[in-house]
Amino acid sequence: MEDIDKLPEPHPWPARVFLPFVRGFVWSVFAVFGGVSRWTGSRRVPRSGPLLVIVNHQSNTDPLFVQLVCPRVIHFLARRQLWEWGGAVSFMVRYWRAIPISQATADRTAIKNALELLRQGQCVGIFPEGQLSPDGKLIDLFPGVAMIIRRAKVPCICLGIQNTRRVMPDPEVTPRWAGCWLKGNWGEVRTFADDTSTDEIMEWVRSELTRLSQNG
Repeated sequence: MEDIDKLPEPHPWPARVFLPFVRGFVWSVFAVFGGVSRWTGSRRVPRSGPLLVIVNHQSNTDPLFVQLVCPRVIHFLARRQLWEWGGAVSFMVRYWRAIPISQATADRTAIKNALELLRQGQCVGIFPEGQLSPDGKLIDLFPGVAMIIRRAKVPCICLGIQNTRRVMPDPEVTPRWAGCWLKGNWGEVRTFADDTSTDEIMEWVRSELTRLSQNG
């Protein structure tokens, strides 16, 4: 039986070498459904070394959109049920070396795996809302993101995304015509000191995601 909780291996070399082509393909797929993508601030994304990418969550298409606008290959924290869906979804979370996480409880194994990947210099992506926002506005954040930030001691950057829910609104799992821009706004990189409080970290995440997901 497959142990999905083991530490994910590095991304396969085609995922890294052909990332620009993958991004071009994803851009084209979104455009077919009327969601032409554009993004700002990607020059601020560190091209190497450990990095935690923190993103708001609107749609099941968000991981594709985030990977489109990010110049790094990302290990996403993704809900555990996706490994059980089978088909393309199950293949994708495995191929792109996602980290399964339980949404109902504090998942220590998922946090441990995310921290280890960061220690190895990888890029890890997290949606701290833990579920989809029905209207694009930021909902409550899980405090586990502050634990990861404090323990990882690595550069963090927020990405605010807009309008992906127009392509695949919750709870639908098939795309529809969007007819709008799909936008991604990158914030500034920040590294937190050991003694930074949970409240300060959570306020930074909340304010950054709110600002970036509502800007422009």
